[in-house]
Amino acid sequence: MADDDKLVPGNWPDFVAKIHARTPARVLIDRAGAAYRTTTQLELRHAHAAARDAVRDEFNLERDLGNDFVEKWKLFEVSSRAHSKEEYLLHPNFGRQLNDDARKQVTVHCSREADLQVVIGDGLSITAVSTQVPKLLPLIMEQALAHGWKSGQPFAVRYCRVGIMNDVGELLRPRVVVLLIGERPGLSTAESLSAYMAFQPRNAHSDANRNLISNIHRAGVEPKAAAARIIGLAEQMMRLQISGVELKEQMPAPKWLKR
Repeated sequence: MADDDKLVPGNWPDFVAKIHARTPARVLIDRAGAAYRTTTQLELRHAHAAARDAVRDEFNLERDLGNDFVEKWKLFEVSSRAHSKEEYLLHPNFGRQLNDDARKQVTVHCSREADLQVVIGDGLSITAVSTQVPKLLPLIMEQALAHGWKSGQPFAVRYCRVGIMNDVGELLRPRVVVLLIGERPGLSTAESLSAYMAFQPRNAHSDANRNLISNIHRAGVEPKAAAARIIGLAEQMMRLQISGVELKEQMPAPKWLKR
């Protein structure tokens, strides 16, 4: 058998097949001479197009999350200080603050001093939000209720950057803010969501005051596991009254360590 033939998926040794099955990354890709095969080239072009669409698409609450879901959770939509997707991409600072109308709506519709306040941000991938949030939000809210926490009214922010958490913290004074936001899409998936978390976020806070659970998607951290980690981290924040670099997420040991 020629060396190139061994790179064909059907001819892989078992250990190579297991490595390839554990990651969505394009490793051990077969080739034709020095170039990728046509199938791989087409997959890359498709993934690049999906990534561009995810970034450039405009967030629409009812379309992206579904009318039934929006009604069930009484979701409403506000916007950052960015006036358009183009302005949002070119001027990141505009996405880190709520506009004046948003501040009024949030003050009217959301209760202050909740234990847990969930915010949905479009971020850099509408695809991630529409795919993951309908699975993840109910799990978070159900587990928060089981802990006896007071949950704030969830809402969505258009043209959202992570720094919006500080504005939410100043307006509503919750103990913990959870921002579910679309990650910058890559060539592996455009469906990856992040959960940024902070204890009592304020205007002076930076990334050093926040914790992050990333890669929430079907080939990464699945929604059920993500919800458990979010609730576990929120419990730590409330108990220790800290977040960010001072707080280390407590996670169960990997199965292979228990053997």
